[in-house]
Amino acid sequence: MNPQLYQLAKKVLFRMDPEQAHTITLAGLRLAEKLHVLPLVAGERISDPVTVMGLKFPNRVGLAAGMDKEANTVAAFGHLGFGFVEVGTLTPRPQPGNPKPRLFRCIPQQAIINHMGINNPGVDRGVENIQATRNFQGVLGVNISKNKVTPNSEAHQDYLACLRAAWDVADYITINFSCPNVPNLQDLAKADSAADLLSLLKSEQSNLSGETGRYVPLVMKVSPDMSESQIKDLAHVFLDCQLDGLICTNTTTTRIGVEDHPAAKESGGMSGKPLYHRANETLEAFAQELRGQIPIIGAGGITTPEDAVAKIRAGASLVQLYTGFIYNGPPLVHGAAAAIRDMKA
Repeated sequence: MNPQLYQLAKKVLFRMDPEQAHTITLAGLRLAEKLHVLPLVAGERISDPVTVMGLKFPNRVGLAAGMDKEANTVAAFGHLGFGFVEVGTLTPRPQPGNPKPRLFRCIPQQAIINHMGINNPGVDRGVENIQATRNFQGVLGVNISKNKVTPNSEAHQDYLACLRAAWDVADYITINFSCPNVPNLQDLAKADSAADLLSLLKSEQSNLSGETGRYVPLVMKVSPDMSESQIKDLAHVFLDCQLDGLICTNTTTTRIGVEDHPAAKESGGMSGKPLYHRANETLEAFAQELRGQIPIIGAGGITTPEDAVAKIRAGASLVQLYTGFIYNGPPLVHGAAAAIRDMKA
């Protein structure tokens, strides 16, 4: 896509409320995909095949969870150049999320603060949407979590229910236990709790694999707000449980880089350019602990092709975009995929 064309569209969308703009954008993408005009506008997807977690990715640049919450725009995002798309987060039952307003732009800093609260239509509807709309020649990830009203003591039941529901449509499944917008969810990332949850999920993965004849990798998404000791402890859990993949990172509760912006006072997780260095530090720390035994997907703060390359050099096998995509559009997808393809070893 011509960068000037996207900047013109962004100028219009950024005059709207952020959540309204998001809804309109996804509806527009679905319409454009239905009319078969996206390939004409976006151009050819960069080809850079790679196998990670036993899955063949057309290129190394993916869309992070949180953009396609209802899992109904997968094909359209594929036409924008992504090699893989992660939908959700989906929970067992539908939930409306937190009260509005809950999404805020920090435009000068290329950041977003969100307090969405994992609003989604529920995993059954999400799966139906995937089945009805999927025309995507890439890898599909499904991001799952527990419902807000489910106590942590019963969280495993929610994750297991979502795992079973998404199994047949997902190429990989991501366990979201790091969203800062659900009370106490990050308590599940403590080493003992994570080990208990992951052991149960890996056991069910084995059962479902035997029943269906297909293996769906399990991925966990971690917070950038962990201490060095927490990272070490979690890395040991992931290695012991033979986790298939790791996403570094989710959003941050810090406001480093946006301290003077009016939206900094809003609660929620911050994503975008100010997160970049902290997300990379977390990625590098996990890469050092995991020693190449578990592949890492690098997310957090990518706003240029060079940022994407740096995450690969830091130890990631794949990268994901979210906020950088909002600010820079499809040209960033193509630019990042091409830069990674062309990077020197």
